[in-house]
Amino acid sequence: MESRDLRVSDAEREHVGTLLQRAVGQGMLSLGEFTERMDTALAAKTRGELNAVLVDLPGVQVRPEYLPHPAQLGPVPAPPVPGPGHSAPPVSGPVYPAPSPHMQVPTIRGRMSTLSRKGRWEVPPVLRLDTLMSSVTLDFTEAVMRTQVVRIQVDDYLSSLTLIVPAEATADINGLDTVAASAQSKVRNGPPFGPLHLIVDGTVRLGSVNVKHPLGTTLRKLLG
Repeated sequence: MESRDLRVSDAEREHVGTLLQRAVGQGMLSLGEFTERMDTALAAKTRGELNAVLVDLPGVQVRPEYLPHPAQLGPVPAPPVPGPGHSAPPVSGPVYPAPSPHMQVPTIRGRMSTLSRKGRWEVPPVLRLDTLMSSVTLDFTEAVMRTQVVRIQVDDYLSSLTLIVPAEATADINGLDTVAASAQSKVRNGPPFGPLHLIVDGTVRLGSVNVKHPLGTTLRKLLG
């Protein structure tokens, strides 16, 4: 069996998700491209499919322990010959990317409940909210982030969702579909430059989503 046909593990998908996040921070990918590639990566089943989301990112390579044994590797195509005035890109070896929708995405579920995450809780690169008639508060101000960009996938009915982010954080809720619901963000929307950038998408039905800074953040900025 060729290496590109080997099945990928959750560890590989998570590692590739981190590489995509890093590419956003380095300006190699826009947020739209990141979201598109993350979706592709989450749907990938084999290393060949995962590799497609990283193949054009220079210098990106998965950790060595995720590579197959050399005997399993197929032939590596020769790099293209650079034209006049162009230097050859560095060769980083085989690249096996990304995360998949068959990947186990951490999920917070609530049914007619009050749920909260605050303090030093660990935030995965992708987090799913599956809620019904619940009150949910996710406080990221002291959380331990694995990546700068965090994607929140929402599937909600009749709930109130509050996302509290650090002072320099940014957020994008443009991918959120609302059905007889409300969604508002009091946080700057733009490319990630601070400790956290939230991408919130999915569907809210008859509920509400509110992204905001901690109480008093604006006042402290004015005074300080």
